[in-house]
Amino acid sequence: MRDIRKELEKRILVMDGAMGTMLQQYKFTEEDFRGERFKDFAYPVQGNNDLLSLTQPKAIAEVHAAYFEVGADIVETNTFSSTTIAMADYHMEDLAYELNFESARIAKEVAEEFTRKNPEKPRFVAGAMGPTNKTASMSPDVNDPGFRAITFDQLRIAYKEQAEGLIEGGSDVLLIETVFDTLNAKAALFAIEEVKEAKGVDIPIMVSGTITDASGRTLSGQTPEAFLVSISHIPLLSVGFNCALGADQLLPYVKQLAQNTPFYISAYPNAGLPNHFGEYDQTAEEMQALIKTYLDEHVVNIIGGCCGTTPDHIKLIADAVKEYKPRKIAELV
Repeated sequence: MRDIRKELEKRILVMDGAMGTMLQQYKFTEEDFRGERFKDFAYPVQGNNDLLSLTQPKAIAEVHAAYFEVGADIVETNTFSSTTIAMADYHMEDLAYELNFESARIAKEVAEEFTRKNPEKPRFVAGAMGPTNKTASMSPDVNDPGFRAITFDQLRIAYKEQAEGLIEGGSDVLLIETVFDTLNAKAALFAIEEVKEAKGVDIPIMVSGTITDASGRTLSGQTPEAFLVSISHIPLLSVGFNCALGADQLLPYVKQLAQNTPFYISAYPNAGLPNHFGEYDQTAEEMQALIKTYLDEHVVNIIGGCCGTTPDHIKLIADAVKEYKPRKIAELV
């Protein structure tokens, strides 16, 4: 199996763009989401994009292929919400392992097909582990600051099942992403370490946080440096930021990480900020120009796109990175 670490020494790797943005174009109905298997399911399932790995696997494979086609090196599995915690919204907690396994298997199949076509450019699968819809370090009730909707242990157990499915399905790396609460991320890291030890595997781990607004902090109140310190007890493959902001707003925070860590740096911003309708207007050309600043300043090793980005955006990013050498890892004194 190709080692992603070796590729990172040689070049900047390109992540894929948004899965949700691409799936919207299929205009799937409630019946499409259900497929044959869930046609009599008692609750509505439309909007549960992760379920499409079971009911519309061809569409998921097509999205992965579209990103690889334009030059992506890494695609994320369709598993952002594939934990028992997030799936509880759809009464589908019991599908969590299967969703992760199948999503990883689909992505791996497509990745291997592209690697066979061009062995000089191996393709990789990042098992996506989203933040869940609960937060372990803050109360959802303003009248009861001590209340928590979830415990560290509940998160750990859910993430452990997710990590097992993603690894067994064929993921090359695990990506804890869109981290708004570092305590949730620490539960995921703890769970992954448990799985690695039990299975005797050494799968690389990426962590990507999200800066939620112009304060430059995560939702749980951490600066980029504090976020970094909180997760650096694990030898990570990379650390970075994604989502919430466009490339220009995100750059200063990515630079703060790059100046303070011996890990590789990742960034996959949104296609600008959403308009009044929640849509993303930034063109591929506009985003490419902003991403070139990241490359000129040598702050990233892995670059891609989040909300609103399409294969058009990723193609221009992939074209841009060819001209640049990867950011060098510096040993911190």
